[in-house]
Amino acid sequence: MQRRAYAKVNIFLKITGYKNGYHTLLSRFMLVKSLYDTISFVPADSKSFTIDGCDGIEIRSNTIYRAYEALLRQKPPKRLREFFRSHKVRVEKNIPSQAGLGGGSSDAAAFLLLANEVCSLGLEADTLSAIGASVGADVPFFVHGFESANVSGFGEVVEPFEEDSLQLEIFTPDIACDTAEVYRYYNRELLGTVGSDRPERYLSMKSRDILEMTHKPATLNDLYPAALAVCDRLKQAAPEGWFFSGSGSSFFRMKREEQER
Repeated sequence: MQRRAYAKVNIFLKITGYKNGYHTLLSRFMLVKSLYDTISFVPADSKSFTIDGCDGIEIRSNTIYRAYEALLRQKPPKRLREFFRSHKVRVEKNIPSQAGLGGGSSDAAAFLLLANEVCSLGLEADTLSAIGASVGADVPFFVHGFESANVSGFGEVVEPFEEDSLQLEIFTPDIACDTAEVYRYYNRELLGTVGSDRPERYLSMKSRDILEMTHKPATLNDLYPAALAVCDRLKQAAPEGWFFSGSGSSFFRMKREEQER
């Protein structure tokens, strides 16, 4: 009873607007299958829902717990509650937190998919995706499991994109970027730049072509200037010529052997 929760990168990330207190976006998500957490359900005598392996995170803030609560609201709770009285969730963490790689969202999605399977809930992917959207904007992408997808709206619109996966290397400096702070800064200082570079042109382009044609990597991610403003040390840590993922702090690039293909 276990499932891998893969990391992701944003090949490009463009903010398209602001509505009802949330930013809308247009982005290409790509799974990074070389980096993943593992979510397991293991036998345990648990009086309450228990998660091992996420030390330092208060349980009600944990994306897995929030996914569990959202699932309880969707289905009659008796079967789920009974199962998690005799089992606990174990997380083997490899994806760094607050790094723009979607670790918490991927963990939540893996939990939803595994609980749906193990507890025979019979929920379709679209329903799980909608449940996941209430937990976090990146969760629907991970629920669908596409290796590459164009993501829009508040993150709930996920359209598979047919292309070969890229071999990517990841660099994550020892810096945590607070996603909420990055978005707040963007909204306060940069929202007026929305749509100025016609982001729709990226939707039909392969990720390889996007990366190869971009001479200034920072221009692909609208959140990068905001992350630099919020995370003072990020500019010194940024490797030249690498691309920025999500709200940070991770950078990525194609591996040399991928570039030579």
